[in-house]
Amino acid sequence: MHTDIRELMCDLCYKMWQKDWVAANDGNLSALLPDGTLLCTPTGFSKSLIKPHMLVRIDREGNVLEAGSGYRPSSEIKLHLRCYQARPDVAGVVHAHPPYATAYAAAGIALTDYSMTETVATLGQVPLAPYATPSTREVPYSVAPYLQNHDAVLLKNHGALAVGGDLVSAFYRMETVEHYAKVSLFVHLLGGPDEISPQNVRDLIQLRTTTYHATGRHPGYDTNHIHQEKE
Repeated sequence: MHTDIRELMCDLCYKMWQKDWVAANDGNLSALLPDGTLLCTPTGFSKSLIKPHMLVRIDREGNVLEAGSGYRPSSEIKLHLRCYQARPDVAGVVHAHPPYATAYAAAGIALTDYSMTETVATLGQVPLAPYATPSTREVPYSVAPYLQNHDAVLLKNHGALAVGGDLVSAFYRMETVEHYAKVSLFVHLLGGPDEISPQNVRDLIQLRTTTYHATGRHPGYDTNHIHQEKE
């Protein structure tokens, strides 16, 4: 049942591990199925080892509908459920600990520089959600204020979250977040960003609809309220 999406999820899990976004049993993925139920990765397993039969199917409340013996939903499934609840357009969620993005999250710094054209146009600023204890209801509550305007969020001292209209889109956004963080770090080591002008930023954002036909949400330009300095 749902063979194609199961194989895709396993492939993306392995890519997450290859890209060093996860270590040990870290990270989790979920996907919305056509029947309205969800498929998610099991807790307690390296993403390098996930096989189709290990994936768990749950309902929108987190109740297990289908699972092999010994497999339980990801410990962060409450975070995923909140994303689907808040955003009807979301059909894929990725949570990981990519090193550069997680370094920003651990330092208490949001990704707010508008200095790279691709990230301005495709993602926009990436806010920093307040600290929340992993695997508890604190985590979904911490990201809730950002979900309406953002497709990616840093989780303070924890990692990153990305959502998409499908699982591949969510994966790409996580990839963009990590690239954004890596470039941003080097930019600051070189003396700080030479930010794109406000008008050029607006032009780039306009390309989302006129050229890129992008889906999802974008915070736009006037988003100073999410700028968070290092504590």
